[in-house]
Amino acid sequence: MQTKVLYLSDLKFNLETWRRELKFHFNEMDTFEEKLEEIASREFSDRALVPLESFQNRIMIEKDAISKLLHKCKAKLKNIQFANLNEDIDGRLQNQQNTLRDDMKTYIKLHYELKEAMMDYFLKWL
Repeated sequence: MQTKVLYLSDLKFNLETWRRELKFHFNEMDTFEEKLEEIASREFSDRALVPLESFQNRIMIEKDAISKLLHKCKAKLKNIQFANLNEDIDGRLQNQQNTLRDDMKTYIKLHYELKEAMMDYFLKWL
């Protein structure tokens, strides 16, 4: 039982950390949207506006991905809250955690690629 309590505690820590990170990224996307709107309000050529529309679409997609990951984290935290501490660790929670961990790794990689591209764009047009 002690092993399971420690495992669930570690799992909860990971999920809460991911939730904080995802919320930060969601807010960061709001800030990037504001900067894109600032660029759109200026009278730039299509060279500035075509990538701007692409970034706006990518931000919407990213925010949707963030929402889905937050929902997964919340569901897993709920599972932890109601876990049977007398039950053996059967790998079910661990397998679920590994899937979410892989999703987070992929998301973080894509997030920072988008962020880098947007920062390059901002340097050029702001």
